[in-house]
Amino acid sequence: MGRSAGPPEGTDPEHAWVVARAARYGLVFDQQGAAMGGVALEAIAAQVGTPTYVYDADGIVRRYRELLAAIGGAPAHVCYAMKANSVQAILRLLAREGAGADIVSGGELQRALAAGIAADRIVFSGVGKTDDEIDAALGAGVASINVESSEELARVSARAAALGTRARIALRVNPDVDPDTHPYLATGLRESKFGIGVDEALALALRAVDDPRLELVGLACHIGSQIAEAAPYRESIAQLSGIVGALRERQVKLSRIDMGGGLGVAYRPGEPELDVAAWGRAVRTAADELGLVLVVEPGRWLVAEAGVLLTRVLGRKRNGELGFVVVDAAMNDLIRPALYDASHPIVPARARPADAALEVVDVVGPVCESGDFLARARAMPRVDTGELLLVLDAGAYGMTMASTYNTRPLAAEVLVQGGRWEVIRRRKSVQELIADESVPEWLK
Repeated sequence: MGRSAGPPEGTDPEHAWVVARAARYGLVFDQQGAAMGGVALEAIAAQVGTPTYVYDADGIVRRYRELLAAIGGAPAHVCYAMKANSVQAILRLLAREGAGADIVSGGELQRALAAGIAADRIVFSGVGKTDDEIDAALGAGVASINVESSEELARVSARAAALGTRARIALRVNPDVDPDTHPYLATGLRESKFGIGVDEALALALRAVDDPRLELVGLACHIGSQIAEAAPYRESIAQLSGIVGALRERQVKLSRIDMGGGLGVAYRPGEPELDVAAWGRAVRTAADELGLVLVVEPGRWLVAEAGVLLTRVLGRKRNGELGFVVVDAAMNDLIRPALYDASHPIVPARARPADAALEVVDVVGPVCESGDFLARARAMPRVDTGELLLVLDAGAYGMTMASTYNTRPLAAEVLVQGGRWEVIRRRKSVQELIADESVPEWLK
């Protein structure tokens, strides 16, 4: 990527955009510093340290209710895609709103149940379920196991027989629809590892119907993430509708259609953002026309904007004409920029004038990798050592993808609501990380 070392002219291109969007999740900027949910973020950083994730509970609830309004309420199930952010406090917050869960592992099943999400509002997706995970899902009584292959169908049947039960399943169909997103985020193309091809789905559905250990409750699909228009969903619906019709001609009636998630959010000015009302009309109309209960699986759309990553400036440096701002958050805390070349707004906690002079810098962390950056060639106001920065729109795929690389303890997590705040996951010490390990007797 090319970089310009000279100071850009004009005002901060992100400033007005960030301020306009910030109100959606309770973030307010002023000369004293930013506050979220009525809580000063500098106060949280001072007490908890950095890096720390902070989430606005009211912002998440607001998005959830907006989505419910878009799909027109019942009959519909919103199954939150836990992979976006699976901390217990957020799961419990959404469970209180009536959300179910979309899970992709046995661990997520345990997390969902521990947070009070009813098993009959949980759908189990994922291309590589183990026998133990299938057994756990059957034992819990999940709403459906979304089967991804002929081989998996046979394994689910075998596990149901071994447990003396009947498995509720849906077939995850791969509609071969291009969602026009990052290649790593596209899951509904023919070359993807996910789902069952449209040309195989009818035969596999009929096989499931004939199996006394299986109850075929519906069809499912998930075509990818960061989708910014309703058209790919309409294409997917058309593919699934054909299968539903073919099954009805054979007197097979389904009860639900699961349209997945993937609703896109804008991470930078000019990026398209999904019209959730238009998306809601598309999936709602299709479900109504088919006479099926609608299931949707939003994740990122509910939580991304409601989270910020607090990080402290460790120092500044120049390599030739290139400027760097070194911060204490790193790729192990937020891997999206390194993994997807993803962009997050990064702003000082203390507000600057909209016409403040800008400089072009890379915002980098201390990890020993050239891929350890939070932003490259970013135009931003000058920030100095010790200053608090906010990495915005960090509520999704931050902590769930974090690691302890370089023996860096995971970031702390904080929830704010109505002027209150509490640590919802504390930062472990290095001593605790080491204590999780053991040494063989022959090395002692």
